[in-house]
Amino acid sequence: MPNQPLATPGLVTTSGQQYQAFAHHKLHAWKKCTLCKDGQSLTSCSLSHNLRSTKNISALPLSIHQTQLRRNTSSTPATSDDVHPQEATAAEEKSTQGSKTSTKSIIPKNFNKLVAGAKELKRIERELKNIHAKRRSPPWTVQGPYIIRGKLMCFHDPGAVRIEKKRVFVRDKPIPNIWLRDNCQCSSCVHEATRQRLLDTFSIPQDIEITEVTIKDGKVHIEFSDGHKSECPVSMLNGAALPADIKADIRQGLINLSLWDASIAASPPNVSNNPSESIQPILKNIRQYGFCYVDNTPFDTPDPTEQLLRRIAFIRETHYGGFYDFTADLASKDTAYTNIALEAHTDTTYFSDPAGLQAFHLLSHTDGSGGASLLVDGFKVAADLKQQDPEAYHVLATVNIHAHASGNEGISIQPYRGFPVLEHDPTTGELLRVRWNTADRAGIGLPIDTVGKWYDAARKFDALLKKKENEYWEQLTPGRVLIFDNWRVLHGRSAFTGKRRICGAYLNRDDWISRFKMEEFGREKVLASLASG
Repeated sequence: MPNQPLATPGLVTTSGQQYQAFAHHKLHAWKKCTLCKDGQSLTSCSLSHNLRSTKNISALPLSIHQTQLRRNTSSTPATSDDVHPQEATAAEEKSTQGSKTSTKSIIPKNFNKLVAGAKELKRIERELKNIHAKRRSPPWTVQGPYIIRGKLMCFHDPGAVRIEKKRVFVRDKPIPNIWLRDNCQCSSCVHEATRQRLLDTFSIPQDIEITEVTIKDGKVHIEFSDGHKSECPVSMLNGAALPADIKADIRQGLINLSLWDASIAASPPNVSNNPSESIQPILKNIRQYGFCYVDNTPFDTPDPTEQLLRRIAFIRETHYGGFYDFTADLASKDTAYTNIALEAHTDTTYFSDPAGLQAFHLLSHTDGSGGASLLVDGFKVAADLKQQDPEAYHVLATVNIHAHASGNEGISIQPYRGFPVLEHDPTTGELLRVRWNTADRAGIGLPIDTVGKWYDAARKFDALLKKKENEYWEQLTPGRVLIFDNWRVLHGRSAFTGKRRICGAYLNRDDWISRFKMEEFGREKVLASLASG
């Protein structure tokens, strides 16, 4: 693995120019700037410091230019963006009331340029703010602490919860009384075993009041006007006030993602199969790299492979069945059941909810050769496209593509709508899923006279997928199970001869993410975030 992150700065086009900005972590807005003496937040320092922090040298001149503008404008008269220089001059003349000192001597010679520069600076600030608010690009870190834990360390501050006039505040935000009553965690309001609500929310008086409230032992003790008494953990209130994008990351169990290319062949993620040990090392590798090999898996029968997958989650049933064990006999009408080469693709793009994980185990290969497996990091390729051609990236992120599965008699699976090739989380703006399967593609969601722009963008994405430095090839062998994230990693194979026997299965996304979160954070911490939204 390369030791340096495969990072690319975000790009935004303004007035024909391209400004490069470092898409800093959303968490920074809540931290104090370590470069300023006055302790202002990183949000207000983003122009003078954040751009300077990026290693991309082309961003540095912009940062210096902005810093210089601030210095120049700091001594100028306070003027609204909409005040015309002539109006400012008139106001200055009126204030002198006959003074012999001319207006021109009072107003700096470069006044017009300074006003224009200030307007330009504010416009750039708005552009950069939009980048930070909606990062339409994947995270790119090779190693480091888990994002979730780093974020929670910042926000779980007991001092952020306070009481004022029988109202509860979290970071100066008042918490509605009905929310506090509705989210009571006592045994009469929430079932202790299932964590399901027992309270009828709409039996709560709309104007419910707090009669008594105190903070003690890490809990907020509340007595309501309806007579009910609640104990609300301070940590739960902190979680409820988290920004929406951080809540989304917590729900996904998001950790730092390691983007990779063909060089990962030197040290791919792998874990030895041991049914008596935790499944978590396998899931952690899949969450970080998008795939993991499970070595030393018995291969005399497919049963140990099925048992391995069921330790992660339930097997997903599709029109192909559940756990599959097949050869190239076209038993199911799909090119996967042939011996021809397959280009990099994701599976089940024709489902509204594509399979989350996919697994392959080559049980045997006799009387032939070939059939090497291909893996491509779709998130890494998307990052490359974003850097090289933001417009092409935008097209693939916004134009819906329809797909279908119609090979078997009596079956034609078509989702209720089309989906873009690059799907983003609507809350965080981050890349969430790649859908790419030219064999299963149907219509393109554009007027027929404008579909050309999608083909142009797709051609560029396809070219990046096929670059040798992005293709990781591996010859599977009996005993080595390949499990990969079908929302991120594309797979394919070379043509082969002879008879191959392969087993495997699909697993749902929600199921395997649930198992990962439970193993990584523990049931108590996972359930503690339920009321946070």
